[in-house]
Amino acid sequence: MSVPLAFIPTRAAALARLQEFLPIAGRYATDRNFVRPGHPNISRLSPWVQKRLLLEQEIVDAARARWPFETVEKFVQEVYWRTYWKGWLEQRPEAWSRWVEAVARLRDALSAGQRSTLEAALAGRTGIAGFDDWTKELVATGYLHNHARMWFASIWIFTLKLPWELGAAFFYEHLLDGDVASNTLSWRWVAGLQTPGKTYVAKADNIAHYTDGDHAPQASQLASAPFAIKEEPLPKVVAWTEDPAQLASLKTYERLGLWVHPEDLAVEQGELAGLKIQTINASWPKPIVKKAGWSEAVATLTQAALSDGTSRAAAHFGADVSAEPADDLSVAIVDWAQKHQLKRVVAYRPFVGPWLAEARAIESALAQAGITFTWRRRAWDSRHFPHATRGYFPFWESIKSAG
Repeated sequence: MSVPLAFIPTRAAALARLQEFLPIAGRYATDRNFVRPGHPNISRLSPWVQKRLLLEQEIVDAARARWPFETVEKFVQEVYWRTYWKGWLEQRPEAWSRWVEAVARLRDALSAGQRSTLEAALAGRTGIAGFDDWTKELVATGYLHNHARMWFASIWIFTLKLPWELGAAFFYEHLLDGDVASNTLSWRWVAGLQTPGKTYVAKADNIAHYTDGDHAPQASQLASAPFAIKEEPLPKVVAWTEDPAQLASLKTYERLGLWVHPEDLAVEQGELAGLKIQTINASWPKPIVKKAGWSEAVATLTQAALSDGTSRAAAHFGADVSAEPADDLSVAIVDWAQKHQLKRVVAYRPFVGPWLAEARAIESALAQAGITFTWRRRAWDSRHFPHATRGYFPFWESIKSAG
């Protein structure tokens, strides 16, 4: 049975939830794998973190201030998992572009039997205990416990024999914390692609134990072994880094505009906070919902979060805001910049995914208009992304050794 979760898309709600969780953060390592109604044993901070209504550094600092590091190490690791996934994908963006291309192609290529199986899976009527309830919980609440996400993905791939790409698309459509890197790469990991040869196979007894017996599928209902999924190796690229020459001159601009987008909504804190911003643009690109494949609930929450972040930014900088929906965001940004006689626009650079596609179009359009676009990256990302070159645990050891 699913329990509605209160994901109010504001920074105030995020900070309140963090304070609510901290007293039990010391039990996280013991309780985290249990999937219980309402998920009282985990932080449930991910929808706010994904939009950076709450910053990773804030969470880690708060947990370590409340508890000895050894007590909350497992929880702190979970915060860093999201950073690891993002850093890894920044160096291998083709994992995302391949997935985008594959979704429509694989949907069209399904056999009649696969199509019937897919329809049953999406409707929550496969007859597999747990799986059907998680389908309904995801659609109803926009959230699933991470352990349930792993079970779900394993059953989708190895029991139902459906393409992992379509399962990742179903998650990305409905998850309120839907993160391109975490979602795509987690599905790849279950499928045995992220760490070649290492798959995750859901077991009936594991599901029964960690759901306190609420879900007890028959072992015969689940795949007992994985099968190999092959792909061409992913090319590794040099991840984007800041241009020191552009950063050095940022504070000299008298006509500086700020673009705010839903992947970083605490712009009044950090690298941009000390700038003299004349005007803010937080326009919503109307085509992005369809292009990204988001549900109405995801789109609504994202727009509301953008509004909250923009309001705080406007108050911090004392700047006016343009936030009209746009048919073409790049055109709207250029019109706004020219109207306000801006010489430069600044923003936190989006990560690999649909917002980065918008950002690149904006950068190109502004360049054609003779206006410079300067990207920033938070120190947290600049510090940690370069370590995401192999698996998570070498990454984590480098973080620990750096203090």
